[in-house]
Amino acid sequence: MTTRPRPGGRSARVQESVHRAVEELLATGGREALSVPAIAQRAGVTPSTIYRRWGDLHDLLADVAVRRLRPDTGPADHGTLRADLRAWSQQYAEEMSSRPGRELVRDVLCAPESGEGNERRGRCTAYAREQIEEILARARGRDEPVPPAGLVVDRVVAPIIYRVLFAADGASAAYATELVDDLLDWVAGGRPSTATAVG
Repeated sequence: MTTRPRPGGRSARVQESVHRAVEELLATGGREALSVPAIAQRAGVTPSTIYRRWGDLHDLLADVAVRRLRPDTGPADHGTLRADLRAWSQQYAEEMSSRPGRELVRDVLCAPESGEGNERRGRCTAYAREQIEEILARARGRDEPVPPAGLVVDRVVAPIIYRVLFAADGASAAYATELVDDLLDWVAGGRPSTATAVG
């Protein structure tokens, strides 16, 4: 595995410039406009800089995708756990089912099966889990019973991503709502909710 420099100082500026070049080329010419030479020219760096830092175009696109998948804001407070999870999952499903969302997911999944690629996939999971944990913490503060965060990932996030990847129409807001309601109704029924949770 190639050891790549951690972003910081000059490296961070190069990363920002290259990421911005990718996003600008995507906006103006679509994915067919993407090549390492075109990105390098737009970013004001040499192609060898990109190859040295990212290895290949797939790895660079995965890096950009992970950054774009990071939420800009925290989950909104709608007053109850059910309302908060419904709103969050609906937005998540709609964003991931959009054409840009599907492309981002594919870019992340196309990253090499290596430490760097796996770390990027892990960050995508962490972004969703952080937002879920914020929703659950808020619900605990209201003295609401809450499921484990891992169970929400397994029963809400995972089915949405499966639909995004394999269903022609993706995952609708209505589908996301059903997942949340099924989970919370199941937990409220007194069943052992931690049995299938991943932490």
